[in-house]
Amino acid sequence: MTTRVLTWNVNGMRAAIRKGLETWLHELKPDIMLLQEIRVRPDQLTPEWASPAGWHVHWHPAQRAGYAGTAIWSKQPIERVDIGIDGGDDPEGRLLLARIGPVDVASIYLPSGSSSDDAQVRKNKWMKQFAPYASKLMRRRRCVILGGDLNIARTENDIFHWRSNQKTSGFLPHEREWMDGVVTSGARDLLRDSVGDVDGPYTWWSNRGQARQLDRGWRIDYLLGNGPAAKHVERIFVHREAGLAISDHAPVIADLDL
Repeated sequence: MTTRVLTWNVNGMRAAIRKGLETWLHELKPDIMLLQEIRVRPDQLTPEWASPAGWHVHWHPAQRAGYAGTAIWSKQPIERVDIGIDGGDDPEGRLLLARIGPVDVASIYLPSGSSSDDAQVRKNKWMKQFAPYASKLMRRRRCVILGGDLNIARTENDIFHWRSNQKTSGFLPHEREWMDGVVTSGARDLLRDSVGDVDGPYTWWSNRGQARQLDRGWRIDYLLGNGPAAKHVERIFVHREAGLAISDHAPVIADLDL
């Protein structure tokens, strides 16, 4: 049976709903959705969105209002949920792990370091804590999919203006080295494995200039899988049109034969 897994930074759940999220969900037909930057508590949504018919939903909002947060939606029952890195404190709603049938999935929203030096320090600390946890997850014999906005472009193929951004948070040498470490420790970069050594496809675009119109973006949204999961990937792609309509990020979508 084909299971469609989607990861998407929606850049605010309420804004996404106003922009036509429901229409795009009918178009994309996901079975499992890993959402980031929801920026909402479920009690701030209408009942049809807080507990949507036909879905099993777990929300993990940040304690700070209107900030960060993750969620997992599934057509199948969610059997188990863990929050935070290795079950640790997670006041910003950065990580949500769920067991759904034959697959374990995580929705991840890695902090951005672009706003200040202190923000980069916090990002570095989160990265250091997350790497061994991700490696442990990837050693599971079950299929494991880690999806989310990791706020790092891994290679020169993953950022259009790579030459001028080598000192920019999200493309710093130690961040790229960290991403490679996560991948080589047992994770597979499922989209890059599929498309090969090409520029893009990008998943995030600045609102400055004509970056969105000209597709001059960054690939910072990922679906990472362990070995068992990688064997089940039938198709994986970025849906740029949905991204441009709803968010500054595009969804990354994988069809898995599970």
